Amino acid sequence: MKVLFYRYRSILEPDIMHTFDEFGLETVAYEREMTVKDDTPAESVKHFSRFLMENPCDFIFSINFFPHVSEVAQIFHLRYVTWVVDAPVLELYTKMITNSCNRVFIFDRALYDEIHPLNPDCVFHLHLAGSVSSRREIIEHPGKGADRFAHPVAFVGSLYSEKDPMDQVHDLDDYTRGYLEGIMSAQEKVYGYYFIDELLTDEVVAKLKRSLPVYQIPEESFLTDEKLMSLFYIGNHITAMERADTFRRLSDSTDTYIYTGSDTSAMPAIHNMGFANTLLEMPLIFNRSMININTTSKAIRTGLPLRIFDILSCGGFCISNYQEEIAELFTPGEEIVMYSSIEELCDLVAYYLGHDAKRKEIAHAGYERLARDYTYEVTMQQLLYKAFEK
Repeated sequence: MKVLFYRYRSILEPDIMHTFDEFGLETVAYEREMTVKDDTPAESVKHFSRFLMENPCDFIFSINFFPHVSEVAQIFHLRYVTWVVDAPVLELYTKMITNSCNRVFIFDRALYDEIHPLNPDCVFHLHLAGSVSSRREIIEHPGKGADRFAHPVAFVGSLYSEKDPMDQVHDLDDYTRGYLEGIMSAQEKVYGYYFIDELLTDEVVAKLKRSLPVYQIPEESFLTDEKLMSLFYIGNHITAMERADTFRRLSDSTDTYIYTGSDTSAMPAIHNMGFANTLLEMPLIFNRSMININTTSKAIRTGLPLRIFDILSCGGFCISNYQEEIAELFTPGEEIVMYSSIEELCDLVAYYLGHDAKRKEIAHAGYERLARDYTYEVTMQQLLYKAFEK
C-alpha cells in the first residue's frame, strides 16, 4: 500500500514516516508546504493535484487538517487520513471538514466534541503518542558533553509571549479591558474547566473585533467570532500569562532551566538556555533532568499535549498541570504527577527534588506504560485500523 505524506515540517513527521516504513507501507512525501507558505488556496490545489497525478497512491496522510488536501482527496476519491495534534486548529471549522473522504483523528476530546457533529462518521478521538526507539538511540549514545543537559528543573518550549495575538488589540475602552483582564486572570488559575466561552458577551466580542487591525473569518466556515476570540486570541494570551507567572515563581525558589526563544528578561533568576535541537538535544534534557515541567496551552482543554509523551518516552520524570484526560491514560502519582495551582507546583518540585527514589520510580513507571501502550507503533495501528474500518 502506498501513502502520500503531506508534509509541512511538523516535528512528528519523521517518527510517523518511520512507523509507516515499519508497517511496510511505501511512502512518498509532498514537501512544497515545508518551504512555500504563501500559496493561495487555488494554487495549493493546483500544485498538490499535479503532484498526486504524477504519484498515484492509496491514501493521503498529514499531521493536522488541510482543507485543500481534503478538497483534492474528495475529487480523486481517495481517503484523507489526518491526525490533529494541536489546538486551536482553525482549519477544522472549514466546510471541507464535512467531506466523506476524511478520516480525522483529534487528540483533545473537547475539540473532538465540537467537530464530530459536523461529520459523525469521519471524525474520531485519539490520544497522541511517543517514540521510544528513536529516543533510546540518542539517550544511550549521547556523545560528548551530554552532562550539560542535566538540570534540577527543566522546561522546553515557548512562553507564547512572542506569538500573543492579543498584542494586536488596541483602543479598547477601560470597562472592556478590565472585564477581559478579570476573566483571563480567573481562567489562568483554573485547570480542567475552560469557561471563557461562557463569559464572552456579544458586546465584548464586537468591541474586540473592532479593536483588531485585521480580522476575518473565512466564508462558509463553522467558526464563530466567539470561538475564535475565545481559543485563538484569549486562550493564547492566558497561556502566555500562565507560563510567565509559573516560571517566574518557580525560578525564584528553585534552580530552573528553560530552553526557549522567548524573552525571559522579566525572570532574572531563570537560566535561559536558548533553543534546543528537537531530535538531538531534547531527549537528553528530558532524560537527564531531575524534573521536567509540562504547562498545557489553554486552547488544549482536556487532552494531553505532545510534550507529556515526549518526556515519558525519554524516561523523564514529568510534572504536568491537571488535564482531564491524563488520568484516562496514566496513573497520577504513580506514572506522572499533576498540579492544580502554581503554589502546588512549587511544593511538588521541592518534594520530588528531595525524594530521588520516589521520583525515579514514577519516571520508570511512566516510561513503561508509554512503551507498552502509547508508542507510535501501537497508536498508529489503532488509527489506521479505524481509518479503513469501513
